Amino acid sequence: MTEDPSYGYEAITDKFVAARSTSGRSIVQKWAASLPSESSVIDIGAGHGEPLTSVLINKGFLVWAIDASPAMVAAFRQRFPGIEVACEAAERSSFFGRTFDAALAIGLIFLLPEDGQRALIHRISDALKPGGSVLLSAPWQVCTWKDVLTDQISSSLGAEKYGQIFSEAGFRVSDMYVDECGTHYYEAQRI
Repeated sequence: MTEDPSYGYEAITDKFVAARSTSGRSIVQKWAASLPSESSVIDIGAGHGEPLTSVLINKGFLVWAIDASPAMVAAFRQRFPGIEVACEAAERSSFFGRTFDAALAIGLIFLLPEDGQRALIHRISDALKPGGSVLLSAPWQVCTWKDVLTDQISSSLGAEKYGQIFSEAGFRVSDMYVDECGTHYYEAQRI
């Protein structure tokens, strides 16, 4: 694991907040519309909470959030003072010691090494109630790239490998989406 649990995002929080677009919002809105009202949802790698955590809050869900960057968590708390947020790495999070109806993990999984990606998907499964839903983003193809904001290396395991890991973790992939910027999303239900 990297020495910086935020994978470079702590150092560029202001730049990230200024550059964050609304891409992905429509996908999260569609996913959120499929969840039962008053669902409990954990936003893993929530950043400063915009534009995605706000979708969950506006739907009336019971929302918890985690992010590894203290600066991102501070910005999140400023925007959403009533939402419980923990400053911790997703790979080591206790997920508040509870289970949830749904989990959101956008822009996170590909920051981790392959074994960390596999472990996080399994940990998300453990944190979801049976029938719970997860939405996460990662490219459909196997690829590696340098993050334009952090200069950190990111890597996608590809749709086939993610499908295998979801299955091993007790999930069934139910849908895949692509947003207006070409970001790929996987929706899966815990069996």
